[in-house]
Amino acid sequence: MELGLSGRVALVGGGSMGIGKASALALAREGVDVAICARGKETLDRVAGEIAQETGRQVLPIVADLGTEADARRFVDTAAEHFGRLDILVNCAGNSPGGSLQYLEEADWMQSLNLKFLGYVRTCKAAIPYMKERGWGRIINVIGNDGVKPIYFEITPGAANAAGINFTLAIAEELAPFGITVNALNPGPVDTDRWWGLVRTMSREKGITEEEAQKRAISSIPIGRLCTPEEVADMVVFLGSERASFVTGAAISMDGGQRKAIMDV
Repeated sequence: MELGLSGRVALVGGGSMGIGKASALALAREGVDVAICARGKETLDRVAGEIAQETGRQVLPIVADLGTEADARRFVDTAAEHFGRLDILVNCAGNSPGGSLQYLEEADWMQSLNLKFLGYVRTCKAAIPYMKERGWGRIINVIGNDGVKPIYFEITPGAANAAGINFTLAIAEELAPFGITVNALNPGPVDTDRWWGLVRTMSREKGITEEEAQKRAISSIPIGRLCTPEEVADMVVFLGSERASFVTGAAISMDGGQRKAIMDV
């Protein structure tokens, strides 16, 4: 299927690992030049080099902390200046502390909201004028199913995710007349470092082995396995393409039919 992506330019927040890395690679394979950002320079530079070598596309690494407005704007502006355009924004940054209420501090809540929610707000705000100028744009906010299926063990990311979904659907309505689509992609458990960190937290809080914690989590997914970063990236690519031109304001679940209480004893 021709996706109409060749020659486009994409920005991928959190592009050095996990879903962000997989998304940047998948887009580059479709002929897209990509700017990726993360806080760690060494890993970021290595991943950019790997993607560029495999795909032959330009991959621009930009060290930035999307937890600050200045860095979020610098990420967007630097990429737009370098490539001369900006077509696709993929927001993937953010790692919220897991755990139940009694173990969470106020700083955990602020960390989650500042990066996982406000980080997305910041990059969208910076990128939208470039897209309006061209009369075309795709914004894909990779958020998470905790925002629509609340889980007591993930209340800080769930709160940030719910805010992110609300924000995404609201700006989708505003931006549709400008040729810009905006969608929320909500994965369930994905096989990333972040997921395994959550399993370790569950194991510690519940006094069970990591193997048992993983088994309980998997039992909540009717498909019977974790999602892969590459599967999420495939959906990112579709939503960023010409083929998804009538898809906007959608909150798309990718959770294998996951039930709500994945952390129940």
